[in-house]
Amino acid sequence: MQKKQLAVCVAGLLSICSVQAATLYDQDGTQLDIYGRIAMGIAGGGPEYDSTGNKVNNDAEFVDVYSRLGFRMSHAVTSDLTALGHLEWRFTGDENNTGQGFNEIRQSYIGLSSQQYGTLLAGNFNSMYAQFVSLPFDVYQDRGLLFKSSGLQSRGDSVAYYTPELSGFTSFVQLKHYSERGLVSAEQRSEGDVVAAQGGVRYQHGPLKVGLGAVENAVRGGGNGEMLYGVIGAYSITDQFSTRLGFETQENSDIYGGGFDTVGLGGTYTTGSWAFTADYYNVDRDEGKQRNAWAAGTYYKVSSAFDVFVELADGDVPNTRYESVTDRTYWLAGARYRF
Repeated sequence: MQKKQLAVCVAGLLSICSVQAATLYDQDGTQLDIYGRIAMGIAGGGPEYDSTGNKVNNDAEFVDVYSRLGFRMSHAVTSDLTALGHLEWRFTGDENNTGQGFNEIRQSYIGLSSQQYGTLLAGNFNSMYAQFVSLPFDVYQDRGLLFKSSGLQSRGDSVAYYTPELSGFTSFVQLKHYSERGLVSAEQRSEGDVVAAQGGVRYQHGPLKVGLGAVENAVRGGGNGEMLYGVIGAYSITDQFSTRLGFETQENSDIYGGGFDTVGLGGTYTTGSWAFTADYYNVDRDEGKQRNAWAAGTYYKVSSAFDVFVELADGDVPNTRYESVTDRTYWLAGARYRF
């Protein structure tokens, strides 16, 4: 039983666990679980203009809120070594995608996990930086997280390793490969193969959790080619109230820009079936623009499988000739069924 719990916990580190996951097969050390969620809501608000000056319609709309379906697989090779597999799809369950079914393979990786030697993964998975550093701020169903999240220089063509926890410390390293294999002309092969690395360490003891990490934020993966650094911590003051504080920074690039310093402060309070979250960010951009942003959420657990929620997020973008002064707050009200 302990080996099975270990496999589920390891797999859950790379994706938010669903306690409603159902076991389809469990025999001779091999286990297959299915899990998922269907989330629907009504969203509205947000900026009235995009970055190019085009006016956008931000009226209320019925939306899917990142519904997904996944499988977790494990096999006990020895008393200490477990083979892992994870496959997860994301689908949009509203009228915009009913003809396509699944629209994203969110997780697809294999790996080996040892309580003594650590865990090795290969394939398509969430950023190690997001899992070990920025995770305390990742509390919203939709918008509200301004620190770097799960897709940061990650997903496909990645390998990662993290150590067992030792005296509260866990170290991690990840490599993401951007290939130009298959391109035939010299003009197309302008950059060559690129490997983006990330790594860091997390410490957790009792109510305290602190993560420190660095990411080679490659242009190929949406970055500006400069290193990104972050230190983010969380502290549970009581069983009901936890706080979080974080800092991320990245140098400005001569070609791609993008330098910034971000400070975030937030907290979560739970009571009975209710949970409340609130976060504030200050982003100081090297181009001279400062950004104050906030997010808040209210959640009510109807049952262990069903909950409802309301979220607000305001990016407070500095005024330009393209930006409206009013109606920038995005709102979302919805419900989720998890299994």
